[in-house]
Amino acid sequence: MRNTGIRRTLVALGVGALALTACGADDEAAGGKTRITVNCMPPKSAKVDRQFFEEDIAAFEKKNPDIDVVPHDAFPCQDPKTFDAKLAGGQMEDVFYTYFTDARHVVDIDQAADLTPYVKELKSYDTIQQQLRDIYTVDGKVYGIPRTGYSMGLIYNRELFEKAGLDPDRPPTTWDEVRDAAKKIAALGDGTVGYADYSAQNQGGWHFTAELYSQGGDVVSADGKKATIDTPEGHAVLQTLHDMRWKDESMGSKQLLVINDVQQMMGAGKLGMYLAAPDNIPILVKEKGAEYENIALAPMPGGEGTLIGGDGYMFDKNASPEQIRAGLKWLDHMFLTPGDGFLGDYARAKKNDAPVGLPEPRLFTGAADTKDQQVKKANANVPVENYQAFLDGNQQLEMKIEPPHAQQLYSVLDGVVSAVLTKEDADIDRLLKDASGKIDGILARS
Repeated sequence: MRNTGIRRTLVALGVGALALTACGADDEAAGGKTRITVNCMPPKSAKVDRQFFEEDIAAFEKKNPDIDVVPHDAFPCQDPKTFDAKLAGGQMEDVFYTYFTDARHVVDIDQAADLTPYVKELKSYDTIQQQLRDIYTVDGKVYGIPRTGYSMGLIYNRELFEKAGLDPDRPPTTWDEVRDAAKKIAALGDGTVGYADYSAQNQGGWHFTAELYSQGGDVVSADGKKATIDTPEGHAVLQTLHDMRWKDESMGSKQLLVINDVQQMMGAGKLGMYLAAPDNIPILVKEKGAEYENIALAPMPGGEGTLIGGDGYMFDKNASPEQIRAGLKWLDHMFLTPGDGFLGDYARAKKNDAPVGLPEPRLFTGAADTKDQQVKKANANVPVENYQAFLDGNQQLEMKIEPPHAQQLYSVLDGVVSAVLTKEDADIDRLLKDASGKIDGILARS
């Protein structure tokens, strides 16, 4: 699953249903240049981001006059409904955007180029976090390059915390503390909700997974063959949601919520807490009416783990060696140079009033990370102290990627979460047992 953006430049962008023109067949542009098609260009509606993207491509082509970059735009960066069809039909760009959860699938259906012989030419590769590199490594071979990452945390309203007699500098660290804080916030009345959660459009299943990780549980077994939700941890997640909804009445009466509903509530100052990643913060401010000073982020309650996600680029299996080398150079220039490029030019972002200083998980290590953090700190324009608890707490949490066949599993788990939040007499034991059987069936067919 994916949040509404990953890093500050992605708030307004996202690309997807791209022009269905055959890609990878012609790697020579006029004049003997190597031509590469790439996707995830910001749409025209995201004027500033599109301008940055075009500027960066122009700078790259000036620096590499033997390469012609042809960008494709659409919204969002990847449409799950058309992704497999484009791959199978030979319509994918030479260098194409993927979620972390796509990597193994694209390799399994033999649609990805093996980058192993070329990856040493990617200057930044060894500076990228190992756990992120591993996501695109299958059976010892490299098939993709990570670009951004996110981890889930607890977004909360500092003003409501203060009104409810809670210390906004000491956010909840356990689910019991979340429940207690939610009751106090809901007691403020006037339609105020203490804690909100998603329960539709696969988003309920996504959040169930995050909440399960936070308590040390998992959705599937380590070998990926069996469901592991009918466990004490799975029961604890649902029991907490049930009790907050029905006993405490701290989750409000309106349910079957999705991300936009919850963001609207938070932006309007009517919600105390919800689970999200840092990319939600600028959306709350720029689109929903919140203020940066009032929005804070804490680590996932529970103290065991947090769900991570992100994106990267893979290469069409028919890309030529020249296209692969050109594409790797392009990735280095656009996304993987600390303090520079589309995602790293924090000075340019600040000048154009884009948020700088949000607590994204660190992509780089060593000297590259040091430089990236220095440049970010020098250009920060958001209250970074509001996110310190998140940064500190994440150091103690296990970072866990989404389960295999995530969207199919989330669809099953949506029904479990929605039942608990809409039916006071929901049978948690039966719900988890039935969902386990459905998940086992999905895994068996894979």
